Amino acid sequence: RIFSRNFSDTGICKNISFRNKEARKEKTIKSNTYSFKKKIMEKINVKKAEGKLGVLVVGVGGAVASTFVVGTLAVRKGLAQPIGSVTQLSKIRLGEGADKRTPKIKDVIPLAKLDDIVFGGWDIFEDNVYEAAKHAAVLNDKDLDGVKDELVAIKPMKAAFHQDYVKRLHGTWVKQAATKWDMMLQVKEDIANFKKANNCDRVVVIWAASTEVYIPMGEVHKDLAKFEQAMKDNSPEIAPSMLYAYAAISSGVPFINGAPALTVDMPAIWELAAKHVVPICGKDFKTGQTMMKTVLSPMLRTRMLGLNGWFSTNILGNRDGEVLDDPDSFKTKEVSKLSVIDTILRGEDYPELYSNMYHKVRINYYPPRGDNKEGWDNIDIVGWMGYPMQLKVDFLCRDSILAAPLCLDLVLLTDLASRCGFSGIQTWLSFYFKSPMHDFEHEPEHDLFTQNVMLRNKLREIIGEKPLGYMD
Repeated sequence: RIFSRNFSDTGICKNISFRNKEARKEKTIKSNTYSFKKKIMEKINVKKAEGKLGVLVVGVGGAVASTFVVGTLAVRKGLAQPIGSVTQLSKIRLGEGADKRTPKIKDVIPLAKLDDIVFGGWDIFEDNVYEAAKHAAVLNDKDLDGVKDELVAIKPMKAAFHQDYVKRLHGTWVKQAATKWDMMLQVKEDIANFKKANNCDRVVVIWAASTEVYIPMGEVHKDLAKFEQAMKDNSPEIAPSMLYAYAAISSGVPFINGAPALTVDMPAIWELAAKHVVPICGKDFKTGQTMMKTVLSPMLRTRMLGLNGWFSTNILGNRDGEVLDDPDSFKTKEVSKLSVIDTILRGEDYPELYSNMYHKVRINYYPPRGDNKEGWDNIDIVGWMGYPMQLKVDFLCRDSILAAPLCLDLVLLTDLASRCGFSGIQTWLSFYFKSPMHDFEHEPEHDLFTQNVMLRNKLREIIGEKPLGYMD
């Protein structure tokens, strides 16, 4: 059985299996079921995606966010193709035998339509999204001008920001409040006002802002009451991203964490999400170098090839690179990037292959490169009779171009999860993250191919189709 995790009203993790019913006889096909010879798979009762979907982006003027917004607007006007978006381009295998078919995901899964999306958000700078996208210099003028009027109309709300948590940025468009609790209430009011002003039926909040300094999990993060008191006490253990998360979830709004910070990856927020029946997911968008690791590491383990060391370094010149030039912010990113290989290779199961593996990650701020990140990997592998070999990878990628379609997919799928009545950690969305969230009783899945099976089987479950035990 394939399992998906949800949280009960008490915040305790429970396993929800595919809801199968053995059928000795052919049963009448009702409107909410699909019939098979031996089993009937029940569809999940999904609320229709009616009305507008508000998408509020934290860091809406940043490179990733502005590229996401521009691309989505361009796609829905027929000016671009949604390359990189699984929800928009990928097909899914359904049925068996004579009933076998492979429609596009967007044609069979009840996702929100791109035309129904309304963008908004917060940023530490006052520029509208057209001005911000020009400054980010990811996209050319032709692409920006095709949706200029829509971009100019998207003006950021003042951000909940404190420079202690992102030391290399100096925000000029920020909220003021006596306490962090009061600032959270301002964010909560922003969400309510945006929803009302834009006549939105539903809202999703996605964090696409900079990486905050490393904050280890403390006692205030393990209990909801303590977390709420910590906001009122202006505790340094409460970062701005946590204020957005609490404001969204307590408003019944799903939250996506695209950065590696603690944010929603803590028992206090799991408890809040269970209380309000809200889905959450994260953390840290899986785009370039780490995506390659989740592809190459399974190859090494599958072939039983050893690994002595993996050295990774990056050069990046955008705002993200500048922020990560600060050691405290880099620490947060480093923890996320280092977690991948160990989980996939399972060194405790194969000590002769991976017990002495050395893994190092570096990120270097290099302004001339802009958003065009370059990642080098030197991989020292071991083959037959202990003979050494090497793999070299040089990935010249565009950071925001890889991240933007992930943002679109996550917004649509998290909204879907909310309409399904799912709450808590959405492990089936691990496919999109470097450091997939998980509770204390489970280990995360990092293998990209296994994650793909998890994602697609959850989509099959939602529409009452049988799961597959292999990748399609």
